[in-house]
This record gives sequence, structure tokens and C-alpha cells, in this order.
Amino acid sequence: MTEEKKETPQKKQQRRRRRPQPKRSQQQEGKSPVNQKSDTKRVAVSVVIPLFNEEGSLPVLADELKSVLGSMGMPYEIIYVDDGSTDDSFKILRDLHKKNKRIKVIRLRKNFGKSTALALGFQQATGDIVVTLDADLQDDPAEIPNLVKELKKGYDVVSGWKKRRRDPITKTIPSKLFNYTVRLITGIKIHDFNCGLKAYRQNVIKTIKIYGELHRFIPVLAHWQGFGIGELIVQHRKRKFGKTKFGITRFMKGFLDFITVIFTTRFAARPLHLFGTIGLVSFFTGFIIDAYLTIQWFLGNIALSNRPLLLAGFLLIIVGVQFFAIGLLGEMISRGQNRENEYSIRDILE
Repeated sequence: MTEEKKETPQKKQQRRRRRPQPKRSQQQEGKSPVNQKSDTKRVAVSVVIPLFNEEGSLPVLADELKSVLGSMGMPYEIIYVDDGSTDDSFKILRDLHKKNKRIKVIRLRKNFGKSTALALGFQQATGDIVVTLDADLQDDPAEIPNLVKELKKGYDVVSGWKKRRRDPITKTIPSKLFNYTVRLITGIKIHDFNCGLKAYRQNVIKTIKIYGELHRFIPVLAHWQGFGIGELIVQHRKRKFGKTKFGITRFMKGFLDFITVIFTTRFAARPLHLFGTIGLVSFFTGFIIDAYLTIQWFLGNIALSNRPLLLAGFLLIIVGVQFFAIGLLGEMISRGQNRENEYSIRDILE
């Protein structure tokens, strides 16, 4: 046998290693992205529930949600946001999570407020439709299917209306005054801006930004972004567990936040429209007053030495110039900022 035909076992092994191995397809390896994506169950409804010290109501609420959402026949998730509760609320939520993996729980280190809790819940929500409600059982989970049905009529946001409230008069009268004022100024024809029961499309919660106490004005923020707002009468129940977090400071903060909403949405990009208008009105009012007094003095009808109105006119002129200058400075600051993504796109056809 010649030397060329000799082949040791080691050479055979090396030759086999050098042979190109046929590539296994992703389907053979079970790594098909398509199959993996189809196996993931898409969430249709996300329920976001902010809470603070509601240990008594949580077990009952969980049972009601399970019954209602199960009857809808849609994949769902429930996101509880514990806003720094000091009672056993988180312990109960942890037990609920162990029993039902559709339940997610976010726990904050301290009480940051309802707006922060909702914002975190919105970040975690993956459903095509997002429903919010309070955890005190005054919002009836049985209204969720009605909200979803109303949303599918073409609205982007559907806000609940507690037409018959089960609250003391110290809470209902200030609430009516607050809602009337907001409705009058904004022109949005809904009756209950602060109702916890609301339904949103996914693109709404990803567009609007809420912080501070702005959760009361989500319909306002959504409306000024061009989203359609609807309203649905919902059942309101008496509180059975715990105590209300209501206080008079709530409405004081609410009105201050309403001013913030107006400034940051209507005039953030055009501050001269606000301050310039005030400045012009003040300037011309003072100018007219002083011009009238000057003409009367020139005609000899009055003396200017005993006319405080003359000083008031000068004061209005000075204040008007200052407001106009503030508006111009605001315009310069606004132009220097990056104002991208301060709009919301409805459709793109390519």
C-alpha cells in the first residue's frame, strides 16, 4: 500500500471536522421568531389600579375583577400600584400574585401620589385597552365591559360619570363646583373629570404625560392632543373599608394644577399669546385713562394734582410693558428648546 493511500484514524477525524455541516433551519431548532411571537398571548385589556392603604377591600376587589374579566373572554392583566401603603396592602397583593400570575404588583417606597402611581401603571400596561379604577370598591368592576364597549364606538378615552354619588355632601358639592369650572373653561362636555373609572386606547396613555396631581385632567390633556373623549354613566358604591383620602387641600391643589395644565398645554409654545394679551390690555387701558385726563386738563376742566386715577393709568402702562416683555422672553426661551414630539399622529398612509 502506497503512502498516499494510508490514512490514520487521526486524519480521518480531522477530515470529518473540516466537512461543512448542513445548517439547521430555525424551524428545526425550534427558534422560529414567528412561532415564538404567535405563542405569546397578546393582552387585550390591562386594568391599572393605584392604591394606598386599602387592605380591607383588596380581596373582595380581586374576586370581582376575576369574575368580570373572566366573563369577557379576553386576555387580560391586572396591575396594582401600591403607592407606599403602611398597612398590609402589599402582603395581600403578594398573596394574590402567587395565586394569579395575571396580577402584577408595583410597590413604591413612599406615597408619591395618584398621578405617579397611574404613570407607572401605564408604563407597565401592554393591553390594547387600558382601564383604570380605584381600589376602595366605590368603583364597580362590573362597569369595565360597558366602558370597553363604549370605547369601541370610536372614542379614544371614555370617562365614567358618577351621576349618583355615594359620598357625603362635603365631597359632592366641591366636586360639582370643580367639574363645572373645568368644563366651562375647557369646553369639554363631560361631567366628572376625576372619576377613577376610565378606559383608554393604548396610544393615549403612551402620548400624554401626567405628574403632580394632573390625573384629574387626563381627559383635558387627551382632548388637547386631539383624542376623542366620551362619557358613560357608571354605578358608584358606598365605601365599606378604610377611610377616604379626601381633604380640602385636594381641591386647592386641583385648581392650581388646572392652571398648570392650561399654561403647559395651550401656551407653552406661544407664551407671548398669553402675556402679550394681558400686557396690551393693561397698556392700552392705562393709556386711555391718562389720555382722557390729559385732554380734560388741557381743556381746563380738571386739575391733575389731585387725581390718583392718573397714577393708576401710569401704573397700568408700566405693568403692561412688563407683561409684554415677559412674553417676549418666554418666546425666546421657547424657541431655544427642543420641541420635538409635542404632537400626536393619528394615521400615516404610505
